[in-house]
Amino acid sequence: MSLILLVEDNEMNRDMLSRRLQRKGFRVHLAVDGAQGLTLAQSEHPDLILMDMSLPILDGWEATRRLKADPATAKIPIIALTAHAMEGDRQQALAAGCDDYDSKPVDLPRLMEKMLRLLPLSNNSRSP
Repeated sequence: MSLILLVEDNEMNRDMLSRRLQRKGFRVHLAVDGAQGLTLAQSEHPDLILMDMSLPILDGWEATRRLKADPATAKIPIIALTAHAMEGDRQQALAAGCDDYDSKPVDLPRLMEKMLRLLPLSNNSRSP
């Protein structure tokens, strides 16, 4: 069973998405800000990270750059989640090191497609 780290400061979004992912068979760890997301990624080595970009303490852009710069976490796929649906945001997310980008509100079938495409790239696959 794959471990997903969901880094999201909005409680309603975090609860809704984590429940939906758990129903799909994923284990989900939660972080409420970029600093906590960075710490959990380094300690838990999730199979994939869903990273909100607008986070307190340490934003998702910087958290992603730090994760991708660390050899221990560089290969963990990261999907940027943002309510900013402007054309430049996708390029900015990819430039920060994200492996893909998805806009909010989350469309679960679309997000699942992106997640399933990236999960085999993980070093620490826990899939059955």
